[in-house]
Amino acid sequence: MKKPLKITLIILAVLIGLVAALLIWLTATQLNVKTETAVVTHGENSTASFAPGDDVSILTWNVGYAGLGEESDFFMDGGKQVRAPSKAVVEKNMDGIVSTVKDLNADFTFLQEIEADPSTRSYGIEEAERMRTETGLDTAHARNYKCAFVPYPIPPIGKVSSGIMTLATAPIASAERIALPSPFKWPVSVANLKRCLMPVYIDLEGTDAQLVLVNLHLEAYDDGEGKAAQTAALKSFLEQEYAKGNYVIAGGDFNQTFPGGLDKYPIKNDDLWTPGTLDDSMLPDGWRFAYDTAAPTCRLDNQPYDAGSGATQHYVIDGFILSPNVELTSVQTQDDGFRFSDHNPVLLNIRLK
Repeated sequence: MKKPLKITLIILAVLIGLVAALLIWLTATQLNVKTETAVVTHGENSTASFAPGDDVSILTWNVGYAGLGEESDFFMDGGKQVRAPSKAVVEKNMDGIVSTVKDLNADFTFLQEIEADPSTRSYGIEEAERMRTETGLDTAHARNYKCAFVPYPIPPIGKVSSGIMTLATAPIASAERIALPSPFKWPVSVANLKRCLMPVYIDLEGTDAQLVLVNLHLEAYDDGEGKAAQTAALKSFLEQEYAKGNYVIAGGDFNQTFPGGLDKYPIKNDDLWTPGTLDDSMLPDGWRFAYDTAAPTCRLDNQPYDAGSGATQHYVIDGFILSPNVELTSVQTQDDGFRFSDHNPVLLNIRLK
């Protein structure tokens, strides 16, 4: 009896050692939110200029790392897939994403969940670099997910390097990465997202004021406290920038439904993922949300997309916040049937007062 017990203890000790070594490695190589910065790359096609009184268009789109198109589901939403079915599917989605961004031709584009470096879940495809190369625009990129090896589920997600990206037809004066509060504690935090805001600053002609464009992707899989804390931090930052005399627009994936969104697209299954909620009362006087409920901006990834299925859940969680000196002209969800991502693009048109 002693020999089998000894062997069992040795095996157990080895397994514990391997787990400990993995945690140490992941902790040492995780995204350091104190030193991580936004990276600005200048392109030859960013020659536009803007001034008070001008019209400006802004596109926001969570592109789902080109791995969550119409043929995909996702294990965290009640589906089964950990990554896209094949590299060819990611390439097809990426072709569609690049083409759509070019066709919509917005002055500024906010992208979320775009890979910064080769990642396992997107088959090593260089997504951010392709977007830079094919548009030739100024870009800013901030990572919010970097993990050398995400060890769950089975099979595991593997290496991830992803973030948010802003494309600009005007020169980017500067950009920042502002860390947001995280609801996750060690060791869960080492393999989880490190959410952030990425403000991009655009100089405006004829004034010392700047156009401040805040790209964001708030918490998704938390108990609600993370979303609330991050939304409060966002509100504080926006107010500070407006107090400087700037024109301020925040946009992206809030992972919270905009007012009226649940009326149009009620929750069908409380056991699956549900968003937080946004309310007009949370905004300072004169500020406003800009969103469109005519078409859904997001779908649940519990199954491949089937618009006619009773199990298909839609949401309105992508949109914008506008400061009082920004006039809303129009906002429209571009209903593309979730062909290339589990989100639809949302196009905003505004005028700087």
